[in-house]
Amino acid sequence: MKHVSFSGRLVMVGFGSIGQGVLPLILRHIDMPADRIVIVTAEERGHDVASEYGIKFVRQPLTRENYQTVLEPLLAAGDFLLNLSVDVSSVALIELAQARGAFYLDTCIEPWVGGYTDPSKSPSQRSNYALRESARALIEKYRNGPTAVLTHGANPGLVSHFVKEALLHIARDTGHAVTAPADRAGWAALAQSLGVKVIHIAERDTQVAEHQPKRRGEFVNTWSIDGFVGEGCQPAELGWGSHEKTMPADGRRHDFGCDAAIYLMRPGAGTRVRSWTPLEGPMHGFLVTHNESISMADYYAVKEGDRVVYRPTVHYAYHPCDDAVLSLHEIAGKNWDMQPSKRLMMDEITSGMDELGVLLMGHRKGAYWYGSRLTIEETRKLVPHNNATSLQVTVAVLAGLVWAIENPKAGPVEADELDHARIMEVCRPYLGEMAGAYTDWTPLAERETLFPEDIDRDDPWQFKNFRVV
Repeated sequence: MKHVSFSGRLVMVGFGSIGQGVLPLILRHIDMPADRIVIVTAEERGHDVASEYGIKFVRQPLTRENYQTVLEPLLAAGDFLLNLSVDVSSVALIELAQARGAFYLDTCIEPWVGGYTDPSKSPSQRSNYALRESARALIEKYRNGPTAVLTHGANPGLVSHFVKEALLHIARDTGHAVTAPADRAGWAALAQSLGVKVIHIAERDTQVAEHQPKRRGEFVNTWSIDGFVGEGCQPAELGWGSHEKTMPADGRRHDFGCDAAIYLMRPGAGTRVRSWTPLEGPMHGFLVTHNESISMADYYAVKEGDRVVYRPTVHYAYHPCDDAVLSLHEIAGKNWDMQPSKRLMMDEITSGMDELGVLLMGHRKGAYWYGSRLTIEETRKLVPHNNATSLQVTVAVLAGLVWAIENPKAGPVEADELDHARIMEVCRPYLGEMAGAYTDWTPLAERETLFPEDIDRDDPWQFKNFRVV
């Protein structure tokens, strides 16, 4: 099924696991010839996949000095710049696309190489909050310009649409009106009226390669290793809710921007939180910084004048595949110095799934998880060059491309601002089982059985109860 036709050229920057996985989806669902696509990437990896589909492949790392020279000849008005790279400034590419009259989409806001770990910058300046502010500064500048979809992979991206579907489910099940709100103010008012205090992006990846376990000195993961380590070394960040009583001792506010989030003076890959998914049950996840933690908290805020009267606490609670957990343990022991060897799990995966969803807590029914359960077996039947983790990203990239082409003059927009129903229509056939589950679990469950703890029993939804110390 073709969702949309596109007459321009598509320039894909970066061709790692996401680029290789989204290419067959683009050719399957967007009506455009393969000879209108060109890949510009820093590595030889993926050249065989590009050749399989007859796609032009240009191996050329992009830098501050050369990105304009390389990309300008490839982009004209009506073309599409799809940025799936690491270590290339998203803001620079957005500006370039706007100047050329081209569409744009990325899956996260990337800095130039070294930006995540630059010791000359403060933790606040190295944060996703700062990167988001730099991208959002372009919204007014390019309002009504060519559509530029910011941060639209699985998370950030797809999970923003999961939250809206989950809110409608909770409204239905608690006797509220279930008509989808028409704008940001309406969605924020719905979340406030339902009493949602906390939103976790609660994910458990159980994919394993039984015949090729992680080796010492090797970082193994089911998606971009450089991307994961980069964001894992950034400060832990979370949208900060209006119900929170006390700031963490190592918590800090930013002195600029929307003030919807805080950061902790420690890396996200070294910070754990309690969370829950239906199949895993209670778990400890990593509080890794992600754009959606900030954008959702900002999007769902309700203000009276300049005063915030409602805002949920929002953050990632990520339990990656077991080999990635071992990899993080090893890299933490080396003071976050990357292992000499990296391996992206793909063909060697023997079983498992990615259970990716959102956990909305504090409403009348306690907690509700809604999301995708996608197994490796189903993934391989659906589309080549993907695993369960990558497909949840690549189909969201596809949906963002479709939405941008259908809405060509939206200017820069974040995932929360897109039509969630249209995005889900494109994505749903590739997400496996879409499941929703209520639970009476709270972060206070079975606490203090062995030792006393500093917890708040009056309000289970305080961040101090979720954090693992």
